[in-house]
Amino acid sequence: MAIEAELKAVVRDPESVLAQLKGRYGTGRAEVYQDTYYDAPDGSLMGADRELRIRTVHGPDDTRTVLTYKGARVDEASGSKPEAETRVEDADAAHAIVRGLGLVPRIRFEKRCRNYTFERDGRSLLATLVRVPELGATFIEVETSAPGQDDLGLALTVVRAVLADLGIAEDDLTTELYTDAVAAARP
Repeated sequence: MAIEAELKAVVRDPESVLAQLKGRYGTGRAEVYQDTYYDAPDGSLMGADRELRIRTVHGPDDTRTVLTYKGARVDEASGSKPEAETRVEDADAAHAIVRGLGLVPRIRFEKRCRNYTFERDGRSLLATLVRVPELGATFIEVETSAPGQDDLGLALTVVRAVLADLGIAEDDLTTELYTDAVAAARP
C-alpha cells in the first residue's frame, strides 16, 4: 500500500497563500467534501490510529464518492499514513455496506476546499487550501505518494519545499487530525 506523504499547516494569511497558489498553478478546483468517518462500536479502529472514510465530493461539474482506508502513522513527525482509496459508484450503498459490516459513523463534517494539482521534482502533488466551518481556521495540505517507507523522506522533502515556497513556516505545521479538532469543537 502506498503512503500518503502529507503535511498540513495552519495558514496565517489565507489571501496571500491563495494568490500564490493561483499565480503558480491556476485557479484550482473548488470542491466541498462531505466526510463520514466510521469506526468499530468499541472505537478500536480509530483507537489504533486507523481511519475508514466515505467522502462525497461536490465539484462544479460533478459529484463523486470515494472510500478511503488509512493505516496507522508510519511517520510521527508528519502524520503520514499508508492509504488505499477507490471511487465508489453509489454513496448510499457504500454507507450501507460499511454499516452492514458492523461499523458505526463516528463523526461527520464538511471541508470547503480549493485543490491544485501540479508536478515538482518528478512527483505529482496536490495542494489543498481547506476551511472547516466548525474550526474557523484555514489550513493547507500538500501531499504526494510514496511507494514505500524508503521513499517517504524524499517525498516529504518535496512537500516541505512547496510549503516553504508558499511562505508556510515549520511552526505552522500540525499533525492534529480534523476528526479530533472537529470533535473537540463540538459541544
